[in-house]
Parts: sequence; C-alpha cells; structure tokens
Amino acid sequence: MRVELNAIFDGKVLLPEEYVDLKPNTRVKIIIESTEPEDKKPLSFLDTALNVDLDGPYDWSARLEEYLYGGINDVNDVFQ
Repeated sequence: MRVELNAIFDGKVLLPEEYVDLKPNTRVKIIIESTEPEDKKPLSFLDTALNVDLDGPYDWSARLEEYLYGGINDVNDVFQ
C-alpha cells in the first residue's frame, strides 16, 4: 500500500494531519520532504527581469500597443 500524506513533526514524533488506515505497530517506510519554504532571499524585480531572456524588437516599449493590438503585420516592417 502506498499513501501520501502530510504530517507535522512536534520535536519527537511525526503527527499525521489526516486519518491513516493502519493497524497499530505496523512498520512503514517514511521519506521526508519538507514543505516549509527555505529561507532564501527573494529576488528583486530587477534581478528577475535580468534573468528573463526576452527576444523582441528594440522598440518594444515605444510601440507596445501596436505589437499587442495590431498595426504591425511583420516585425521586419519596423526596420524599414
């Protein structure tokens, strides 16, 4: 039988968060995977923006509306 469940460690024992249908003294194999977020410093907006590999025309910001809603049929039209 294979069951996946969440449990809380109280410092001494693991306490299942839901009912487990097992007989007392049944041996089980436990694989522990922490669900707590690691203490990592969150990335700033600039760090995130620098890590994103965007490919587009050089004038994206100046002509965003045209690219989003039409007016430019071919990206090569921009360079003519």
